[in-house]
Amino acid sequence: MIAYIKGTIEEIGIDSLVIENNGMGYKLLVSTNTVSRVAIGEKHKIYSKMIVREDDISLCGFYSKEELEMFELLTSVSKIGTKVGLGILSFASPNVINGYILNADIAALSKAPGVGKKTAERMVLELKDKVSKLVVDEGDSIEISGSRAGDVVASEAIEALIGLGYTRIESESAVNFVKQPGMSVEDVIRKGLEYIMKTGMKF
Repeated sequence: MIAYIKGTIEEIGIDSLVIENNGMGYKLLVSTNTVSRVAIGEKHKIYSKMIVREDDISLCGFYSKEELEMFELLTSVSKIGTKVGLGILSFASPNVINGYILNADIAALSKAPGVGKKTAERMVLELKDKVSKLVVDEGDSIEISGSRAGDVVASEAIEALIGLGYTRIESESAVNFVKQPGMSVEDVIRKGLEYIMKTGMKF
């Protein structure tokens, strides 16, 4: 079992990255949330989970322990496998997913790739009690599930960026990166725009 890998980012793809440790390159399947937080040449600690199937063995990577924990919760739901789990984490950060589940926001969850209404309903039914105990720590921003204010600000900022023409993934990644406790929606939108223009992100 490989809990995490510390090393240098050597390659970055749309849904994967290669991290080198002691002369070995490990290819990890990742969410765009993780992709948006690393750059080639940087040293990072990437949490990992090995997925073993009859015909394949793969490693999934996560920028934070909280993203890994959310992935494990998501894939515990029937009909949600590795690909869909990572797709949901690309669609929204663990913190926002947490809020959607706690608020039983079926409409929002149904927009995630590979998730229809029935799967979204199962997510709420099976995970609501579990995510209420999950502490989500993203970057320097720390919020405890059950506190709705941060979720509302982030969600509104994301929708505003989408309204300005950015994709949901771009908007989600930007908001997740810049938001800090106590920021207003307007502040998050402004910082998010600055981040998108500075990085030139395009998914």
